[in-house]
Order: sequence, then structure tokens, then C-alpha cells
Amino acid sequence: MRLKPTLTALFVAATLALPAAAQECVGQNLFDQLPPERMAEMQAAVEGVPYAHGLFWRAEKGDQRITLIGTYHFPDPRHDLILRHFTPEIGAAAKLLVEAGPEEEALLTKALSSDVALLVNAEGPTLPERLSEDEWQALSSTLEKRGVPPVIASRMQPWYVAVMLGVSPCMQRMMQDGDGLDGLDRLLIRKAEAADVPVQALEPWNALFTVFEGMTPREEEDMIRAGMPAAEHADDYTVTMTETYFAENGWLILEFSRFNAYYNSGLSRAEVDAQTEMAQDRMLNQRNARWIEPLEKAAAAAAEQGKGVVAGFGALHLPGEKGVLRLLESRGWKISPIRVEGIGDGG
Repeated sequence: MRLKPTLTALFVAATLALPAAAQECVGQNLFDQLPPERMAEMQAAVEGVPYAHGLFWRAEKGDQRITLIGTYHFPDPRHDLILRHFTPEIGAAAKLLVEAGPEEEALLTKALSSDVALLVNAEGPTLPERLSEDEWQALSSTLEKRGVPPVIASRMQPWYVAVMLGVSPCMQRMMQDGDGLDGLDRLLIRKAEAADVPVQALEPWNALFTVFEGMTPREEEDMIRAGMPAAEHADDYTVTMTETYFAENGWLILEFSRFNAYYNSGLSRAEVDAQTEMAQDRMLNQRNARWIEPLEKAAAAAAEQGKGVVAGFGALHLPGEKGVLRLLESRGWKISPIRVEGIGDGG
């Protein structure tokens, strides 16, 4: 299995399975099949969430400026519209801040290639021993479609299994072929490098592994259970997530994942809520809080040069009470939306 993982790609797959390009992964938008009452329930859950709608934002504090781009980690031709809009701003910026820069991705790839224990649990019970027979049969079949034989899958770390479940078979093929990883994050980095604009990572290369530390065995197993409904309809789920992203409905992505698990995971609503909140806290909230200091420091240093900074990271880090936008707002930053022609309301 020749998979070239990156910090951003693994994170997004592990959290909410943000998709690959719709033209590569053929399926249907599952929202079109939802009962009206369920769609209304999902939309009601989004009401009142700060900054739930929008991908692109400006943060200003005195003479300091941060342009925030909510990214999508896999390829899509509509990225060209975003790049066209922000290329001049990147070229004029003092710095581009991203989840992981080229150095961090190289270190992560090297670590995953050289230390099998990061992905494989050589000791302790196997996944067939931890899950029910039906759960293991469904899981092993799902992973086999992604090129992972059951004998290998049985020893994989639960967090990495959850990552694999978030990658549809068509996306997996793209990644194995060496294509399909040039999502918006990498395209932004290329623009910065072409303009000789420094690129700074918001977190170290090994941040991925600290996210999953300290999970209980039940939390690890429920992470797999919660990911199975999306995996069973992976291509449709991928298309649904793609269209939801480009409609700029970030928080609806999270609620769709939650409601899909309500009805299809076999877990109770309370268990799904606990799993969702745990994942959201570990993969979004805690990281968001750590990113504020480097964002503010970079903006302050840029202001001394009469410049601003651009920050591009996963779109789901922006909204919510503990999202980056609300955290900046609470520290005195003025937040305003940026419209991009052809994307969401900017179309």
C-alpha cells in the first residue's frame, strides 16, 4: 500500500472526511435523499453557531491584518477561483501560515515510513478481538476495498483505521497513484513559494499523534463505529461533503456527520454526541486555541513592515464558539467576510 500521508490530509479524513474532487469520485448528493424533517433538524442545529456560513474572512486589529482562508484538503477545479482571488494578497503578505508546511509534511512522511508502531499496534488485543464479529466483518470488508488486507487491518491503530474510513476508495486510488493530494493548502503554499513569501506551520509535524493520546479503549472503538456509516457510502458521502464545502456551509458538514451516525452507526444519540464532542475538542478546539498565539505574533510582526498575513487551514477550524474566528473576536479582532466570485454566495 503506497500511501503518502500528510498532516492536513490525515487530520481532515480523521475528523469529517472532507472529500476529493467530485469529478473523480462519482456519486450523488445525499442531502437530496434526506427526509425533509431530518434536513430541517440538521439546519436547526446550525442556527446560532458563530460564523457557520463562510470560508473566507478578514480579521483586523488596529494596523494588523489576517486574511483567513478555510481550505479543502483535496483537489477540485474550483480551487482556481479561490487562487485567482487571493494570489495578489498572498504575494503582498509578509507570511503564509498553514497547518503544515513542506518541512513538516516531509518529517511526518519520514516518521510514518520508518516507525511502523505509529500506525500498527503490535501488542495488545487485535481489532477482531475488540469489536463484535459483525463489526469486524463489516470493517475488514470496507478496508479491503481501500487496499488494506484484513491481516494488516487487524493490527492497525484505531485512529488510523478511522482515517482510512474517511477516505473513499476513489480517493484512495488517487492517493496511491501519487495524485490527489494537491488540495487548496498545497496550492496556497505553491503560490507563496513562487512569490518568495515565507511559509510557517501553525503546529509541529508530530501534532497528529498527540491528538489521539489518552483515549480510552471504548473511545477508540466508538471512533471506528462512528466512521462506518460514511465509509459504507463513501463516494456519495464524498460528493455530499464536496458540495457542502463549496456552498460555504462549513458547520453543516459537522452536523451531517453527526446525524448520519445517529441513524446508521448503531450507537445511541448520547454515545454519538460524546464521540462527536470528543473528536471536535481534540481535533478542532484544542488546536484552534494553540494557533491563536502564532497567528497574532505573525500579524504583529507583519504590521511593523506595513503588511498583513494570510492563513490557510481546514474550513472547520473557523466556525463555532471555540473556532478560530470567535477566539480572535474575543481578543479584540474585527471579523468581516470576504466574498469570492463563483464560490457560495459569491457566485
